[in-house]
Amino acid sequence: MKGNSPMAPVLKWVGGKRQLLPEIRTIIPKDIGVYYEPFLGGGAVLFDLQPPRAVVNDINHELINVYCVIRDQVEELIEHLRGHRNEAAYFYTVRGFDRERSAYEQLSATERASRILYLNKTCYNGLFRVNQQGEFNAPFGRYRNPNIVNEAGLRAVSEYFNRAQITFQNVDFARAVEGATKGDFVYFDPPYDPITESANFTGYDKGGFSRSEQIRLKELCDELDRGGIKFLLSNSATDFILDLYGSYHVRIVQAKRSVNSKANKRGYVDEVLVANYD
Repeated sequence: MKGNSPMAPVLKWVGGKRQLLPEIRTIIPKDIGVYYEPFLGGGAVLFDLQPPRAVVNDINHELINVYCVIRDQVEELIEHLRGHRNEAAYFYTVRGFDRERSAYEQLSATERASRILYLNKTCYNGLFRVNQQGEFNAPFGRYRNPNIVNEAGLRAVSEYFNRAQITFQNVDFARAVEGATKGDFVYFDPPYDPITESANFTGYDKGGFSRSEQIRLKELCDELDRGGIKFLLSNSATDFILDLYGSYHVRIVQAKRSVNSKANKRGYVDEVLVANYD
Protein backbone atom coordinates (compact mmCIF):
# COMPACT_ATOMS: atom_id res chain seq x y z
CA MET A 1 0.00 0.00 0.00
CA LYS A 2 2.89 2.37 0.71
CA GLY A 3 5.82 2.47 -1.72
CA ASN A 4 6.49 6.19 -1.15
CA SER A 5 9.09 8.18 0.78
CA PRO A 6 8.57 8.15 4.57
CA MET A 7 6.82 11.15 6.10
CA ALA A 8 6.87 12.28 9.70
CA PRO A 9 3.95 13.99 11.46
CA VAL A 10 4.09 17.78 11.30
CA LEU A 11 2.60 18.08 14.79
CA LYS A 12 3.58 16.53 18.10
CA TRP A 13 0.46 14.94 19.55
CA VAL A 14 -0.50 13.21 22.79
CA GLY A 15 -0.52 9.46 22.19
CA GLY A 16 1.33 9.66 18.87
CA LYS A 17 2.01 6.27 17.30
CA ARG A 18 5.44 6.70 15.70
CA GLN A 19 7.18 4.27 18.04
CA LEU A 20 4.46 1.65 17.64
CA LEU A 21 4.57 1.73 13.84
CA PRO A 22 6.68 -1.46 13.56
CA GLU A 23 3.99 -3.34 15.52
CA ILE A 24 1.11 -1.72 13.66
CA ARG A 25 2.64 -2.43 10.24
CA THR A 26 2.63 -6.16 10.96
CA ILE A 27 -1.09 -6.11 11.84
CA ILE A 28 -2.70 -3.91 9.20
CA PRO A 29 -3.96 -5.90 6.18
CA LYS A 30 -1.92 -5.41 3.03
CA ASP A 31 -4.88 -5.07 0.67
CA ILE A 32 -7.67 -2.73 1.74
CA GLY A 33 -10.21 -0.60 -0.04
CA VAL A 34 -10.58 2.71 1.77
CA TYR A 35 -8.57 3.50 4.91
CA TYR A 36 -10.60 5.12 7.70
CA GLU A 37 -9.13 6.88 10.73
CA PRO A 38 -11.75 8.58 12.94
CA PHE A 39 -9.23 9.90 15.54
CA LEU A 40 -6.49 11.30 13.31
CA GLY A 41 -4.41 13.30 15.79
CA GLY A 42 -0.83 13.66 14.59
CA GLY A 43 -1.46 11.20 11.76
CA ALA A 44 1.62 8.99 12.26
CA VAL A 45 -0.10 5.85 10.95
CA LEU A 46 -1.66 7.65 7.98
CA PHE A 47 1.68 9.17 6.98
CA ASP A 48 3.48 5.85 7.37
CA LEU A 49 0.97 3.85 5.31
CA GLN A 50 0.13 6.61 2.81
CA PRO A 51 -3.01 4.85 1.53
CA PRO A 52 -4.19 6.06 -1.87
CA ARG A 53 -7.78 6.39 -0.59
CA ALA A 54 -8.64 7.51 2.91
CA VAL A 55 -11.35 9.12 5.04
CA VAL A 56 -9.80 10.79 8.08
CA ASN A 57 -11.44 12.66 10.91
CA ASP A 58 -10.83 14.42 14.18
CA ILE A 59 -13.20 16.16 16.57
CA ASN A 60 -10.63 18.94 16.99
CA HIS A 61 -11.63 21.39 14.26
CA GLU A 62 -8.39 23.39 14.59
CA LEU A 63 -6.39 20.25 13.80
CA ILE A 64 -8.45 19.45 10.72
CA ASN A 65 -8.06 23.05 9.59
CA VAL A 66 -4.27 22.63 9.80
CA TYR A 67 -4.39 19.62 7.49
CA CYS A 68 -6.72 21.30 5.01
CA VAL A 69 -4.46 24.37 4.85
CA ILE A 70 -1.40 22.14 4.32
CA ARG A 71 -3.25 20.51 1.43
CA ASP A 72 -4.54 23.69 -0.18
CA GLN A 73 -2.25 26.58 0.83
CA VAL A 74 1.08 25.14 1.94
CA GLU A 75 3.30 27.90 0.50
CA GLU A 76 1.17 30.63 2.08
CA LEU A 77 1.33 28.71 5.38
CA ILE A 78 5.14 28.40 5.23
CA GLU A 79 5.48 32.12 4.54
CA HIS A 80 3.25 32.97 7.51
CA LEU A 81 5.17 30.62 9.82
CA ARG A 82 8.38 32.51 9.01
CA GLY A 83 6.96 35.55 10.79
CA HIS A 84 6.70 33.89 14.22
CA ARG A 85 9.22 34.53 17.00
CA ASN A 86 10.53 32.19 19.68
CA GLU A 87 9.93 34.65 22.52
CA ALA A 88 7.82 34.21 25.66
CA ALA A 89 5.92 37.49 25.41
CA TYR A 90 5.13 36.87 21.74
CA PHE A 91 4.11 33.28 22.50
CA TYR A 92 1.57 34.34 25.13
CA THR A 93 0.17 36.98 22.81
CA VAL A 94 -0.41 34.38 20.08
CA ARG A 95 -1.71 31.86 22.59
CA GLY A 96 -4.24 34.42 23.80
CA PHE A 97 -5.84 34.96 20.39
CA ASP A 98 -8.62 32.46 21.15
CA ARG A 99 -9.65 34.36 24.31
CA GLU A 100 -11.32 36.96 22.10
CA ARG A 101 -13.64 34.76 20.05
CA SER A 102 -15.03 37.47 17.79
CA ALA A 103 -11.52 38.60 16.81
CA TYR A 104 -10.27 35.02 16.52
CA GLU A 105 -13.05 34.12 14.11
CA GLN A 106 -11.82 36.89 11.79
CA LEU A 107 -8.48 35.12 11.29
CA SER A 108 -8.06 33.34 7.99
CA ALA A 109 -7.75 29.56 7.83
CA THR A 110 -4.03 29.95 7.09
CA GLU A 111 -3.52 32.26 10.08
CA ARG A 112 -5.25 29.80 12.41
CA ALA A 113 -3.21 26.88 11.07
CA SER A 114 0.02 28.85 11.43
CA ARG A 115 -0.89 29.69 15.03
CA ILE A 116 -1.50 26.03 15.95
CA LEU A 117 1.75 24.87 14.35
CA TYR A 118 3.70 27.65 16.04
CA LEU A 119 2.23 26.93 19.47
CA ASN A 120 2.80 23.19 19.01
CA LYS A 121 6.50 23.74 18.24
CA THR A 122 7.14 26.24 21.03
CA CYS A 123 4.86 25.23 23.91
CA TYR A 124 6.12 23.08 26.78
CA ASN A 125 6.85 19.53 25.60
CA GLY A 126 4.67 19.95 22.51
CA LEU A 127 1.58 19.45 24.65
CA PHE A 128 -1.53 20.50 22.73
CA ARG A 129 -3.95 21.20 25.56
CA VAL A 130 -7.11 23.25 25.92
CA ASN A 131 -9.25 24.18 28.90
CA GLN A 132 -12.99 23.65 29.31
CA GLN A 133 -13.62 26.77 27.22
CA GLY A 134 -11.57 25.32 24.36
CA GLU A 135 -8.72 27.82 24.88
CA PHE A 136 -5.13 26.72 24.33
CA ASN A 137 -3.41 26.76 27.73
CA ALA A 138 -0.04 24.98 27.51
CA PRO A 139 2.85 27.22 28.72
CA PHE A 140 5.86 28.48 26.77
CA GLY A 141 8.52 25.80 26.30
CA ARG A 142 11.68 27.95 26.33
CA TYR A 143 13.40 25.87 23.62
CA ARG A 144 16.57 27.34 22.15
CA ASN A 145 15.88 26.61 18.49
CA PRO A 146 12.49 25.00 17.79
CA ASN A 147 11.76 23.94 14.20
CA ILE A 148 8.90 26.35 13.64
CA VAL A 149 9.14 26.33 9.83
CA ASN A 150 9.43 22.68 8.76
CA GLU A 151 9.34 23.41 5.05
CA ALA A 152 10.34 19.97 3.79
CA GLY A 153 7.90 18.17 6.07
CA LEU A 154 4.99 20.44 5.23
CA ARG A 155 5.60 20.18 1.49
CA ALA A 156 5.89 16.39 1.67
CA VAL A 157 2.56 16.11 3.49
CA SER A 158 0.94 18.55 1.07
CA GLU A 159 2.18 16.53 -1.90
CA TYR A 160 0.71 13.34 -0.45
CA PHE A 161 -2.63 15.01 0.35
CA ASN A 162 -2.89 16.21 -3.25
CA ARG A 163 -1.74 12.92 -4.77
CA ALA A 164 -4.12 10.70 -2.80
CA GLN A 165 -7.90 10.76 -2.55
CA ILE A 166 -8.38 11.90 1.05
CA THR A 167 -11.57 13.16 2.65
CA PHE A 168 -11.12 15.26 5.81
CA GLN A 169 -13.96 15.35 8.32
CA ASN A 170 -14.68 17.08 11.63
CA VAL A 171 -17.54 14.97 12.99
CA ASP A 172 -18.33 12.44 15.69
CA PHE A 173 -16.27 9.26 15.36
CA ALA A 174 -19.34 7.11 14.59
CA ARG A 175 -20.33 9.36 11.68
CA ALA A 176 -16.74 9.28 10.42
CA VAL A 177 -17.03 5.59 9.43
CA GLU A 178 -20.58 5.59 8.07
CA GLY A 179 -19.34 5.00 4.54
CA ALA A 180 -17.14 2.00 5.39
CA THR A 181 -17.99 -1.27 3.63
CA LYS A 182 -16.54 -4.77 3.55
CA GLY A 183 -13.00 -4.62 2.21
CA ASP A 184 -12.29 -1.25 3.83
CA PHE A 185 -10.20 -0.90 6.98
CA VAL A 186 -10.68 1.24 10.11
CA TYR A 187 -7.94 2.25 12.53
CA PHE A 188 -9.16 3.67 15.85
CA ASP A 189 -6.76 5.63 18.06
CA PRO A 190 -9.12 7.29 20.56
CA PRO A 191 -8.17 9.29 23.63
CA TYR A 192 -6.88 6.62 25.98
CA ASP A 193 -8.65 5.29 29.04
CA PRO A 194 -6.75 6.90 31.97
CA ILE A 195 -4.37 4.52 33.74
CA THR A 196 -4.90 6.45 36.99
CA GLU A 197 -7.71 8.65 38.29
CA SER A 198 -5.52 11.73 37.93
CA ALA A 199 -4.30 10.92 34.41
CA ASN A 200 -5.72 12.99 31.58
CA PHE A 201 -5.36 12.16 27.91
CA THR A 202 -8.34 14.23 26.79
CA GLY A 203 -7.07 17.81 26.94
CA TYR A 204 -6.77 18.06 23.16
CA ASP A 205 -10.48 18.94 22.93
CA LYS A 206 -12.78 20.65 25.43
CA GLY A 207 -15.33 17.83 25.27
CA GLY A 208 -13.18 15.09 26.76
CA PHE A 209 -13.67 11.35 26.27
CA SER A 210 -15.37 9.49 29.11
CA ARG A 211 -15.81 5.77 29.71
CA SER A 212 -19.31 6.02 28.31
CA GLU A 213 -17.66 7.16 25.08
CA GLN A 214 -15.26 4.22 25.29
CA ILE A 215 -18.29 1.91 25.54
CA ARG A 216 -19.96 3.64 22.59
CA LEU A 217 -16.77 3.14 20.58
CA LYS A 218 -16.72 -0.57 21.45
CA GLU A 219 -20.33 -0.87 20.30
CA LEU A 220 -19.30 0.74 17.01
CA CYS A 221 -16.51 -1.84 16.70
CA ASP A 222 -19.09 -4.58 17.22
CA GLU A 223 -21.21 -3.07 14.46
CA LEU A 224 -18.25 -3.01 12.07
CA ASP A 225 -17.40 -6.58 12.98
CA ARG A 226 -20.93 -7.73 12.18
CA GLY A 227 -20.59 -6.05 8.80
CA GLY A 228 -17.35 -7.88 8.03
CA ILE A 229 -15.27 -4.69 8.20
CA LYS A 230 -11.77 -5.13 9.66
CA PHE A 231 -10.63 -2.77 12.38
CA LEU A 232 -7.59 -2.19 14.57
CA LEU A 233 -7.81 -0.20 17.80
CA SER A 234 -5.15 1.09 20.18
CA ASN A 235 -5.74 2.06 23.80
CA SER A 236 -4.20 1.85 27.24
CA ALA A 237 -4.03 -1.60 28.84
CA THR A 238 -6.37 -0.87 31.74
CA ASP A 239 -8.56 -3.57 33.24
CA PHE A 240 -11.56 -1.70 31.86
CA ILE A 241 -10.28 -1.82 28.27
CA LEU A 242 -9.05 -5.41 28.55
CA ASP A 243 -12.47 -6.50 29.79
CA LEU A 244 -14.31 -4.40 27.22
CA TYR A 245 -12.50 -5.95 24.25
CA GLY A 246 -12.00 -9.42 25.69
CA SER A 247 -13.85 -11.10 22.82
CA TYR A 248 -11.38 -9.76 20.22
CA HIS A 249 -7.70 -10.42 19.46
CA VAL A 250 -5.77 -8.35 22.02
CA ARG A 251 -2.01 -7.77 21.92
CA ILE A 252 -0.25 -5.93 24.76
CA VAL A 253 2.65 -3.74 23.64
CA GLN A 254 4.90 -1.23 25.37
CA ALA A 255 5.16 2.39 24.33
CA LYS A 256 7.26 5.22 25.70
CA ARG A 257 5.18 8.27 26.44
CA SER A 258 7.16 11.54 26.43
CA VAL A 259 4.30 14.07 26.26
CA ASN A 260 3.61 14.79 29.91
CA SER A 261 3.88 17.95 31.95
CA LYS A 262 5.81 16.02 34.63
CA ALA A 263 9.13 14.45 33.62
CA ASN A 264 8.86 11.63 36.15
CA LYS A 265 5.57 10.53 34.53
CA ARG A 266 7.24 9.88 31.17
CA GLY A 267 8.36 6.35 30.39
CA TYR A 268 7.17 2.98 29.12
CA VAL A 269 3.54 2.04 29.61
CA ASP A 270 1.46 -0.96 28.56
CA GLU A 271 -0.90 -0.38 25.68
CA VAL A 272 -3.17 -2.69 23.69
CA LEU A 273 -3.75 -3.31 20.01
CA VAL A 274 -7.17 -4.82 19.43
CA ALA A 275 -8.18 -6.42 16.12
CA ASN A 276 -11.21 -8.35 14.87
CA TYR A 277 -9.11 -10.52 12.54
CA ASP A 278 -6.13 -12.91 12.85
